[in-house]
Amino acid sequence: MFSEQVQSGRTEQRERTRERVIASAQRLFRADGFRATTVRAIAADADVSVGTVMGVGDKEALLLACFDRWIGDIQRGSGAGEALVTESAAQRIQGLVAPFLHLFESDLGLAREYGAVLARGSHETEVFAGLAIVLTDSFETVFRDAGLAGRSSAAARTTYLSYLGLLLASAATGADMSVVSTQLGEVAEVLLGDSRKES
Repeated sequence: MFSEQVQSGRTEQRERTRERVIASAQRLFRADGFRATTVRAIAADADVSVGTVMGVGDKEALLLACFDRWIGDIQRGSGAGEALVTESAAQRIQGLVAPFLHLFESDLGLAREYGAVLARGSHETEVFAGLAIVLTDSFETVFRDAGLAGRSSAAARTTYLSYLGLLLASAATGADMSVVSTQLGEVAEVLLGDSRKES
């Protein structure tokens, strides 16, 4: 019983420390940028040792953890990405990704660093993988509502992969997020147009 309480206390302390480190990383990455922020600066801001920070993760892992939080906050937000059924399928899809595009646009430099870390595949991110499922399911509902029926799943996957490609391309070219939104709407229209031609 006593050892369980001690273990529980240690787990809670470890989680509080992790939270403090990630909060410091968020603050410093936003204020100073990813490249200028050092692990030592994060440790000083969080009032922990460099070793403690590294126990939470290296700089790239901390960046992913920051975006996991920001993306998670959007997903939990009330009504984030909801669209009226009376809107076109393209508008509904644009509405679903709008909060995430706004997040990336709020700090394009940090978003580019995030994209680069994801592209390297050297770290895992649970929230990003979960977001893929949520967005794909939402896209599928939009396509099903628009009459795509049996092909709504394939159209949703195509749209999600297009979304990722457009994000990566915008990071490389510096295009703003309104271009991503417009082009994603065009992808939806093409998919629906092809479906209507077959009907």
